Amino acid sequence: MKKKPFVVGICGGSGSGKTTLLRRLSESFGGITPSVFSMDNYYHPLDMQSIDPNGKVNFDLPTALDQHKLEEDLHTLVTGNPIEVKEYFFNAPPNKNVLLTIQPSEVIIVEGLFLFHYEKVFEKLDFSIFVDVDHQTQLDRRIYRDQETRGYKRSEILYQWDHHVLPCYQDFIEPYKEQAHFIFRNDHRADADFVRLFDALSGLTKMELQT
Repeated sequence: MKKKPFVVGICGGSGSGKTTLLRRLSESFGGITPSVFSMDNYYHPLDMQSIDPNGKVNFDLPTALDQHKLEEDLHTLVTGNPIEVKEYFFNAPPNKNVLLTIQPSEVIIVEGLFLFHYEKVFEKLDFSIFVDVDHQTQLDRRIYRDQETRGYKRSEILYQWDHHVLPCYQDFIEPYKEQAHFIFRNDHRADADFVRLFDALSGLTKMELQT
């Protein structure tokens, strides 16, 4: 019988720094190379996304992702089997996305907006992290990213923030904050929090992997 891997989950709002923390953690497990499971890879095609009352596509809803496929693939990975998934790139046609093979590992890191909201995902986590940062920092990071890499106008970014991103955070992300095992403060305290976080994870994974 295959031993269940240790599953770490990272949640937080858009621009909170989830991906940066994921990379930092992934490089810190010594001889273990964690499997990385990004929920971003499960966005439905554009024609399946919800439209808001002003005719704008809203990507910031739990229905924006293929929840069934996401949960199915995560279960497959957790049970020790590889999965294939199309890597998500903003505005890339579905047939242009790269097909990734994700191999199982003793440690799996799952990252995404709706980590806590999808019950079948949350129940698989052994340790959950909520990345916390003030809204202005999140917005500044989103403005920079979307202007530099996605070609959005500032007015479009602010519209999405006010009508999609912030309501999503308030409805589907922030209410679960206190359920996290660790709240990672991604501000001037980030380095100190990372030391605390990694110490906690090192002890837990060491115990889990030795039993």
